[in-house]
Amino acid sequence: MSNDVFVLVEHRDGAVTDSTFEILGRAHELAGAVGGEAVALLLAADVGPLADQLGGRSILAIEDPGLADFSPSVYQAALLPIVREREPLLLLAPNSGVGMDVAGGLSGAIGVPLAAFATSIAIDAGSPVVTCQLYAGKIEARVRFRDGRGICTVVAGSYPASAGRVAGSPRIERVSMPVADGRVRFRRLIRPEAGDVDITREGILVSVGRGIGEQGNVELVRELAAALGGAVSSSRPIADAGWLPRTRQVGKSGLR
Repeated sequence: MSNDVFVLVEHRDGAVTDSTFEILGRAHELAGAVGGEAVALLLAADVGPLADQLGGRSILAIEDPGLADFSPSVYQAALLPIVREREPLLLLAPNSGVGMDVAGGLSGAIGVPLAAFATSIAIDAGSPVVTCQLYAGKIEARVRFRDGRGICTVVAGSYPASAGRVAGSPRIERVSMPVADGRVRFRRLIRPEAGDVDITREGILVSVGRGIGEQGNVELVRELAAALGGAVSSSRPIADAGWLPRTRQVGKSGLR
């Protein structure tokens, strides 16, 4: 087992996601604490432009036309030999559809435990300690991996993305790995209409829940959001009641 910390690079529309940069920053700190290295796992049809966005990082890259679009089974099959051979101390991924699909499959295939919905990862006495959300965040569990190694999916916003953005030229190790056709094939991406406001792009959200009392009070919250230069969002019950459109819903069952 090595002391390296691997990070699955999530990218969309040719851009590395903020969640990836959040995790990269923390991975660098964790690896440094145990004398290892933070390594980005980059899978794409053309890794060059994405690698440039990562700056001066160590990158294990798999480049293949079959990686033009995300497929859980294809990603898992491509990464499995690498993870088995190099045995990183930790493999971190965003707690997103992409990250959870890949992390769960790898965990089962190599027999390494998975800690999902992680909000904090630290090193204590040379071993990772992970704080995870349970029951929609109502409970936090602090866990250790029995044999030291583990896989984590990290909740967006747990760490600052700025810490993961570094200057410099990437150090790329290209790994030749056959990419087989997956059992699930990507056909096309259908984007939902963003509605009146795309809350995923707002810097400030004023969010309301059942405590608002009645629909008429939404207008008061709109005034507060406007004064702060933000937008109004809501919990699921408010969206279910029709007080705000579904596009304003945040949380695990909404937008993040």
